[in-house]
Amino acid sequence: MRNTITHPGADELVYEIREIVEVANQIKALGQSIIWENIGDPVAKGETIPSWIKEYVAEALKEDSTYGYSPTKGLLATREYIAKERNLEGGIQITADDILFFNGLGDAIAKIYEHLHPAARVIGPNPAYPTHSSAEAAHADSPHYTYSLDPRSGWQPDLAELERKIKENPHIAGILIVNPDNPTGFVYPPEILKKIVAIAKEYKLFIVSDEIYSNLVYQGTPYCKLAAVIGDVPAIAMRGISKEFPWPGGRCGWIEFYNRDKDEDFDRYCKSLIDAKMLEVCSTTLPQRLIPTVMSDARYYPYLAERNKRYQARADVAAKILADVPGLIVHKPQGAFYMTAVFKDGVLKGNQTLPIANEKVDELVKKLVATDIKLDKQFVYYLLGSTGLCVVPLMGGFNSTFYGVRITLLEPHEETFVKNVTLLAQSVRTYLE
Repeated sequence: MRNTITHPGADELVYEIREIVEVANQIKALGQSIIWENIGDPVAKGETIPSWIKEYVAEALKEDSTYGYSPTKGLLATREYIAKERNLEGGIQITADDILFFNGLGDAIAKIYEHLHPAARVIGPNPAYPTHSSAEAAHADSPHYTYSLDPRSGWQPDLAELERKIKENPHIAGILIVNPDNPTGFVYPPEILKKIVAIAKEYKLFIVSDEIYSNLVYQGTPYCKLAAVIGDVPAIAMRGISKEFPWPGGRCGWIEFYNRDKDEDFDRYCKSLIDAKMLEVCSTTLPQRLIPTVMSDARYYPYLAERNKRYQARADVAAKILADVPGLIVHKPQGAFYMTAVFKDGVLKGNQTLPIANEKVDELVKKLVATDIKLDKQFVYYLLGSTGLCVVPLMGGFNSTFYGVRITLLEPHEETFVKNVTLLAQSVRTYLE
């Protein structure tokens, strides 16, 4: 090209959760069957959408209005419903005008970082959800700043590290929370949230709280949304229906603005997000239309409670199986449907392998690991070649400083789930011997 046309931050756009699929498909083409544990899609893993939700969708499809544009911010009735429900929970009070719809939270995440001032940075958790970390890094053309969720203390955030990095990096303008967290399943206790809010207030930062799994918290785990503790600190909360209904293909999410009136610059930034959505006209109408109908149905929250009960039971089983594996740090998740196993320091050597019966697959894996890759990714490639189990490496996949793997808790068949986790545990033992 006569001029360079690629954005300088393009190399920061990494999404290992789906990129590992390309390698898995190469291995599949050589004759190895694949067990897909890489992506958090309940529908793809066989969860059945309740018939009553499908009936609501079918009825909405008969309405001519669901085929047209919605207002730029989203359907007014839906935004009013969300604002009312949020206000009933206590904490900050919002109106329909404080809500902006997007085509899924992936769209919202991209816009949030794209429209930040180029010098403004947002520090997020480590391990990081790659959509956030990649978009933030690409926006700044610089590696993503992180604070640690410590696997040695049940994934509690290191608040001392967070505050130290904020002091050391004056470009940090915001703090990201993913609550419940992906990939760890950690749920931020209310007292920890309050401390993060206090840090944001002291250093005049805003907060982004990704709460896509906020209704998928396990029984017995204290949980509150950011709205309950935000006080007068500027913030953005993120919600959606991809994981809840679940309807990931509906691509429907929204953000909630808190305390726009407390800071002129934050208010201007929020306006820029609304203006950017206006240039796109609006987000998809049909799933917006269904939110009040489905969520106000008396069957909705009992349905979510039953799903949470199943995920929690699988988490208990997986933790029991993996906790006995030497070389791993494992904590039971408290929400969402993921679980992370971390390799202890020093157990990955770089020369470890797993037996691969298929010669062509063995040749491909050896070729892949001959490149400069992270040690947990090397394990994942050998795991794929040896067993067909497709999981996501932690360091490369989640912008982490910890070696590990993430699995999902979505396999609906109990015997198959136990078999898959046992296969992972046996493979780790063999790999580390």
